[in-house]
Amino acid sequence: MAQVKNYAKELEVLIGELKGRRPGLLLHCCCAPCSSAVLEYLNPHFALYLSYYNPNIAPEAEYQKRLAELRRLLAEMPLNPPPELLPCAYEGEAFQRMAQGLEREPEGGARCAGCYRLRLEEAAKTAAAHGLEYFTTTLSVSPLKNAQVLGRIGQELAQKYGVKHLPADFKKREGYKRSIALSREYGLYRQNYCGCLYSKRPAVPASGARADGEEPRNL
Repeated sequence: MAQVKNYAKELEVLIGELKGRRPGLLLHCCCAPCSSAVLEYLNPHFALYLSYYNPNIAPEAEYQKRLAELRRLLAEMPLNPPPELLPCAYEGEAFQRMAQGLEREPEGGARCAGCYRLRLEEAAKTAAAHGLEYFTTTLSVSPLKNAQVLGRIGQELAQKYGVKHLPADFKKREGYKRSIALSREYGLYRQNYCGCLYSKRPAVPASGARADGEEPRNL
């Protein structure tokens, strides 16, 4: 049985050991709402470079809408110094190839793990290409994303590409709640499905609250 790691604590310790040094970090951003709290937390400690590599998002119009919201957040959020959003093309076919044979997998299963790997591998390669010390993803801020799986994949890719994986479980220490608060503050579009067509299902409008008063989740 795999050991359960406290990635939030590991990151807290790592930041304390930086002692003011701001190493380069490639942060994979899945969307503006998830990125908001993560950017706020990491910006004081790292020189941030952002990658919006999300070939899972469909249709492409949805991909572009989420990208526009991320750009708006970066323009409006008081981040000093401001992170650099690196250019990234839409590669929906990459996700389609990965998902072949996994169409009937449940949410959170092998297809999702493959999607994590697809996006994290691009982040690791981009970090290595830019000579950055670390890479990580905003995905763990969601209560529905498995930080243990993300961490294990990240460590495997760190060895493969020679770039350190930044341990993280951004949902901890009220990270998810902070992302909701910042989404409201900046009026961010909060989608009600992860991005791929398999996760899309009848749900409340992304801009509204559910009947029970709970904010719709940004998956």
